[in-house]
Amino acid sequence: MADLSTTFAGVKTPNPFWLASAPPTDKAYNVNRAFEAGWGGVVWKTLGEAGPPVVNVNGPRYGALLSNDRRMLGFNNIELITDRDLELNLREITEVKRLWPDRAMIVSLMVPCVEESWKAILPRVEDTGADAIELNFGCPHGMSERGMGAAVGQVPEYIEMVTRWCKQYSKLPVIVKLTPNITDVRLPARAAQRGGADAVSLINTINSIIGVDPDTLMMSPVTGGMGSHGGYCGPAVKPIALNMVAEIGRDPQTRGLPISGIGGVGNWRDALDFIALGAGTVQVCTAAMVFGFKIVQEMASGLSDYMDSKGFKSLDDFRGAALPTVKEWKNLNLNHVSKAVINQDSCISCGRCHIACEDTSHQAITKMKDGVRHFEVMEDECVGCNLCVTVCPVPNTISLRDLQPGEKDLRTGLIVSDKHADWTTHANNPMRASA
Repeated sequence: MADLSTTFAGVKTPNPFWLASAPPTDKAYNVNRAFEAGWGGVVWKTLGEAGPPVVNVNGPRYGALLSNDRRMLGFNNIELITDRDLELNLREITEVKRLWPDRAMIVSLMVPCVEESWKAILPRVEDTGADAIELNFGCPHGMSERGMGAAVGQVPEYIEMVTRWCKQYSKLPVIVKLTPNITDVRLPARAAQRGGADAVSLINTINSIIGVDPDTLMMSPVTGGMGSHGGYCGPAVKPIALNMVAEIGRDPQTRGLPISGIGGVGNWRDALDFIALGAGTVQVCTAAMVFGFKIVQEMASGLSDYMDSKGFKSLDDFRGAALPTVKEWKNLNLNHVSKAVINQDSCISCGRCHIACEDTSHQAITKMKDGVRHFEVMEDECVGCNLCVTVCPVPNTISLRDLQPGEKDLRTGLIVSDKHADWTTHANNPMRASA
């Protein structure tokens, strides 16, 4: 049976599934129940400095983007960091870690960008027995207006500075949580590494507004007649998160920096994507809020079954395996040719492939043959764009066939070459490299 245990930034955890810093990790009651359900670790909801806690709105904190059948596509959140007293949080963290010594206890922190503030809180967190700290440099609402959260995460110099303070005043591993609300995520990741970070986690939530109420013409949701931009998360952000994880994993300056992947993880397949692109653990929030803590059991069993089917004994056997396949567009092989193929045995003749191709693509799929409704790819028009595969409602009915070297591409009349040719050397590129 596959071993799901792992060590991330020096922290041992029985499985890679952690709850992210969010409402599900706000108190001992929640975290104890999460550990009972089987989560490998939690990132305790972000703590602020001693003094009056922050104040949340007493109204709608969450909004959602739903499909027509009310499945959760995206989730919007305007809740702030913990509104519970620091002393209470520290006591509960101590208690939970004592009860669950084998689980990863990570404490998320956000205090003003002042050295004394960090110097004051770090030893207190260390005294709880926590395994590591996560620096919340990503929150895009509420706290960023106070000079914290994304306001720090968008300035690499601040990231490096605060990370250095944390490494100076604490022995705990430091995980830096990065904001996606930035042009190039590699820059803050490099800054975290320069500051001595043991790992990074990403992505935090994306600035967003869910929509407008058509009856009132107010943004939705609203509190007392007004609303605010919030942080967007859930399944819809996963592709954005995967790209940013891969960017850090491929960057020569940050390659090898441990990554905790966050963003749209709702099942074992999502976790597989993050791990194959280099993540050491994955963090979950929205799926737990929608379906409850026990989803981790399907995640763990599904990933374990997959690993058994592939002969993988540990997560390290496939961690980062997909990274070498991620390239810049300019490096893709322009001599490669694919053609779509429709399996007539499983085709239900719905016509979606024809409509999509006819109206918006390359007019490469028939709708009639010998006077009968029939959908078939015309290879002399097909460019292998994958649109028909994407819109087909029957899995595996449409696939792409790769033409082999020596075959003739009926669309261009050219013979497929076995040589690699990309944009860096292409004749149409005015900046091409010389042969």
